[in-house]
Amino acid sequence: QVQLVESGGGLVQAGESLRLSCAVSGIIFSDYSVAWYRQAPGKQRDLVARITPGTNTFYADSVKGRFTISRDNAKNTVYLQMNSLKPEDTASYICNGVNYGGIRVYWGQGTQVTVSS
Repeated sequence: QVQLVESGGGLVQAGESLRLSCAVSGIIFSDYSVAWYRQAPGKQRDLVARITPGTNTFYADSVKGRFTISRDNAKNTVYLQMNSLKPEDTASYICNGVNYGGIRVYWGQGTQVTVSS
């Protein structure tokens, strides 16, 4: 059974930091690109950051320079370090795993991040 389990969300003030974790099981983790998406109420789900098996990274313009994605293949876990948080970062953050060629796609349930001004 494939599972992507997010953790680390919470309520913080603007300017503070959080680190999200996505623990993955049931797949060959090193074969998968893993991404963080976010979705606020009433809005579409947007890509925040992605890391490939070769540790190439991609960031949305809105988080460049503030967020850092990383992976630990020994722990089957991907992290999202979020610094200098803004109220507009408030959303449910959802982990996504995609294998090479995009044949298999898996989603987590999400973890809520709320940034107060």
